[in-house]
Amino acid sequence: MSDIAAAIVPEPGAPVEIHHYPEPELEPDSALLDVVCSEVCGTDVYLREGRLEGVPYPLIPGHVSVGRIAEKRGRITDVEGREIAEGELVTFLDVHETCHACWYCLVAKASTRCPQRKVYGITYGADDVLAGGWAEKIYLKPRTRVIPLGSVDPDTFMAGGCGLPTALHGVERGDIRLGDRVLVLGSGPVGLAAVILARLRGAGSVLVIGGPETRLTAARAVGADDALDFQSLGEEERIAWVRERTHGRGADVTIEATGAPVAVTQAMHMTRDSGRVVVVGQYTDHGEVAFNPHTDLNKKHLDVRGCWGSDYSHFHRAVELLSVPRIAEPFSRIPVAEFDLATVNEALDQVAAGTVVKALVRPGSVR
Repeated sequence: MSDIAAAIVPEPGAPVEIHHYPEPELEPDSALLDVVCSEVCGTDVYLREGRLEGVPYPLIPGHVSVGRIAEKRGRITDVEGREIAEGELVTFLDVHETCHACWYCLVAKASTRCPQRKVYGITYGADDVLAGGWAEKIYLKPRTRVIPLGSVDPDTFMAGGCGLPTALHGVERGDIRLGDRVLVLGSGPVGLAAVILARLRGAGSVLVIGGPETRLTAARAVGADDALDFQSLGEEERIAWVRERTHGRGADVTIEATGAPVAVTQAMHMTRDSGRVVVVGQYTDHGEVAFNPHTDLNKKHLDVRGCWGSDYSHFHRAVELLSVPRIAEPFSRIPVAEFDLATVNEALDQVAAGTVVKALVRPGSVR
């Protein structure tokens, strides 16, 4: 057995390093995955900065990946009960060990809030298991939900990455209806996926406020009717820009996908009375923001909904959607920058600066 190269974050605030790990012995009903590619997203930037709680450093990041089953022990099956073969191209639900026994799982039907929830590339440490995609191989633990890609192009799936199931959850929470005028705040991968999915839900128009211009160009390319650089106008002018394009009322549905706390109140200001706001971007604690509960919320009769991550259904439906060529096609327009294990620090810097739209890691061989 050969050792496995992996890029790790050794501790908060430290640059990524290359380490080598022995190939693990497989438990019953587990597998080893040869990584084709993994993603670099905003969460990975925050992991390097130490901004997430409960992270067991050293850590191998990369929570959404695709690869081929290199070796398995026992049975690995999909949700249909079909056994997955060695050599098959798959992805998998990064959320693992939800208990399906607690109040949140069984009563609230909100497995994303299960207290037993673990996440590949985020809450499994490198000293525990090879559980991140910034490595030549990933160890798929027993009970991991594996999803065959079938006819889905892996690069197209990874262009959506974790942003696709997250946006799918957000669009679902927003209950977008035929003809709705939708505003997306944020033009990163989650925002771009939200634009595409809002169109699929039948939105009459989709507006985007974000930046920089490279990401706004991508937003127009995937289906936004108009896009505005948030730095080009003040908040009042941005509100006016939205109202000019929504019959003076504001958006029917606004999806916040920025990560900036102030964008939540701005979303409320830009949404029409009795409209819907979905908060998707606040995965990391960036601090508090003030709002007026009378004028910003209650008088407007707004419906404001939080959206935390995604569950198996969103990953499963993401793969099914991308198996339809006309649905997959807009995702192929998302610009992708590729890096190897030796250049992931550069990838993180570019994601943090917004100079890339989507960053992928192809581990290859680093010796």
